[in-house]
Order: sequence, then C-alpha cells, then structure tokens
Amino acid sequence: MKQKKTSKVVLAYSGGLDTSVILKWLQDRYGCEVVTFTADIGQREELAPARRKARQLGVKQIFVEDLREEFVRDFVFPMFRANAVYEGEYLLGTSIARPLIAKRLVEIARATGADAISHGATGKGNDQVRFELGAYALMPDVRIIAPWREWDLLSREKLLAYADSHGIAVDFKKRTGGAPYSMDANLLHISYEGGMLEDPDFEPEESMWRMTVPPHKAPNRAETLELEYRCGDIVAVNGRKLTPAKVLATLNRIGGKHAIGRLDMVENRYVGMKSRGCYETPGGTIMLRAHRAMESITLDREVVALKDDLMPRYARMVYNGYWFSPERRLLQSLIDISQTPVNGQVRLKLYKGTIVVTGRKSPRDSLFDPRIATFDDDAGAYNQADADGFIRLNALRLRIAAKLHGRER
Repeated sequence: MKQKKTSKVVLAYSGGLDTSVILKWLQDRYGCEVVTFTADIGQREELAPARRKARQLGVKQIFVEDLREEFVRDFVFPMFRANAVYEGEYLLGTSIARPLIAKRLVEIARATGADAISHGATGKGNDQVRFELGAYALMPDVRIIAPWREWDLLSREKLLAYADSHGIAVDFKKRTGGAPYSMDANLLHISYEGGMLEDPDFEPEESMWRMTVPPHKAPNRAETLELEYRCGDIVAVNGRKLTPAKVLATLNRIGGKHAIGRLDMVENRYVGMKSRGCYETPGGTIMLRAHRAMESITLDREVVALKDDLMPRYARMVYNGYWFSPERRLLQSLIDISQTPVNGQVRLKLYKGTIVVTGRKSPRDSLFDPRIATFDDDAGAYNQADADGFIRLNALRLRIAAKLHGRER
C-alpha cells in the first residue's frame, strides 16, 4: 500500500545507537525533515552530545528539555497517591515516564507543524504501546512511525553496519559490546533487562546495580528519616522544604546508601509474553512505605479498603499505557479527593535494605483516638458490652449455615 507522504516527523531522541540510526533512516526512508526531542527526566546522562549528534545529522529543530519537576509533580506523585504497584512488586518506573514523553512529542509536533512522531521502542515491548496510546489520546490523527516494526535492522551488528555506512558516530562501548543488558533510567528508577538477564535463573552481577549498594556494604548504623506530607504528597524531608524532583532525588540518595529498593522479577507484559526485569527504585520504595503509614492514621477504614481494591486496576492502567484514558482520569479524581486529609509527618528508620516505620502523626487530620484505642480505663469512651451484639449479628449467617449444613461438613 502506498505510504502517505510525511513532511516532518518529531523523533524521541536519546543520541544513542538506536535513535541515531533511526534519525538517519527516517531521513532516507521517508525523505522528511526530522525534529528531535530529548527529555531530561533524571537519567543522569549528559544531554549535550545528543544535541551535537542531531546537529551533525542535519537536524535544524532540536528540543532538549529538563522535565524532571513536571515528571515527579504531575506523574510520579499522582501515581504514588494511589500506592500503585504492578503485580505486587513493580513500582512502574519506566511505565510512568512514557506518557510524559508522548505528551511532549505531541506538543512539539503541533508547535513545529509536524505530521508524524517516531520512537525507538521495539515491536516486542510495552513502550511502543505506552507511547502510541498516549499520542493517539492527545492527537487522534497523528501518524506514528515505529522503525523497529518496519525495517530489517534487527540485530546490533546490522545497526552498527548501518551507522558505519552513513557516518554515524558510535561510542566505543556500543562498538565493543557495552553492557550485557539494556538499561532505562529516570529520576524514579533504573531498569535492566535483555541480554544475560533473559535467563530468569541467572543471578546478575553485583556490578550491574547503579543506584544502590548491597546490604552488606550499607552503613552499620540505621538512619532516621522524617517526611512531611500535604494532601498525599511529600513536601519536606527532615524538615527541609523541597520541590517534588528534589524530594525524589534526596530519597534516592539516602535509600541507595542503605540498600533500599532492589527488585528482580518476572512480569507479564501487555503484549502477551513474560519478561524478566531488574529494578532499582530506592526513593520510590521509601515513598510507598511512608505514604501508607500516613494514610493509616488519616483515612477512614472503608476508604483505605476501596483504594486497595482499585489499586491493582490503576497500576495496570499505568503499566499498559492508559495514563490519558478517561478511566484513569476518573479514578485519579477519586484518589486525589481521598488525599485531602493525608497531612502530617512520618518517621522511618533505614537499615541494610529494610525500612521500619517508627512514628506517624497528623495533628489536624488523625483519626486515631487514644481514648478509645487504649487498653487502660477509657472512662466510658467505648462500651465493651456493645461488642456482644455486634459479634452475634455478624455471626448470624454463619450460625444459620452451620445448623443447616454443619453435619455434612
């Protein structure tokens, strides 16, 4: 089928081997102008080389943007208000970054008059789904070019040969093999997958981990941490007011030092296969534990139960790429309303890979009433005799069933 003419495409560009080849391939294959977009979401890499390489390949419109604050404020924090965890373990560090990148791709496409966007996600992964669902939700008629689903450059050797034949600079590590796995980093986490990790029984080498030390190398003395919450978000660490991105960066540094946040799991990808991934999420691991502690004294029992019922579904929405869907937006509204009373301080103790909550207080919003909770004389605040009727009423259906069927069991 004849391809519709594309005049300008916005490429999510890292400056690495894959996206550098994609840039040139788009120019050759589609004969179009390429606009590059490089996002700083805390991957701790120098972004100037990406700008320089794009310019060398003839790109005239180059966007390199610091999105760290927007990433944490508008994506990470809302997700953590939901206590979102995918399949009981994964804190969604890669998943939550994709809708922000999709959003900026679309915004840049509109600003530059581009009629297409492109990305470097493969046809086997979740990221293609996340990028494209996000883009279609925000720009329904956008054309999306996914080179990995079109070209025949399906090996590292072919990518290198293409780069050589077109004069694309390739750093020494990529040429000599680089890491035996692929990495994706942002301010929330680092993920490792592929290569040697494709064997789920292979134990990764200690040198793989970048953000965290192993427990035996963590300090021999515990560190106490106090987090202040306002409407479900952390606003201060150890009494120091910080922006969202600085909150997460600070918790990453402290958590990594104490061996917090490593994960090795086999997960179910949305495209249908099982995949083994290793993750480091030190700050996020601390945030999840602290947030649940803050909610434990400020949220009603049934509100907590409802949030826990909805959380796995919310997490799947994020994992599967439905951040801009009406159902996620609706659910986020409910979650955000629940966070109005989640204010106060949580105290934690970090020690060799463990997090222990040692205190929580909310002078204005705490539902914990020590007069009622005490085991000592409560001066009539709670009538223990009321428990008799409460238990009998709740046991009624059990007693009826037992009388009818008890002899048969």
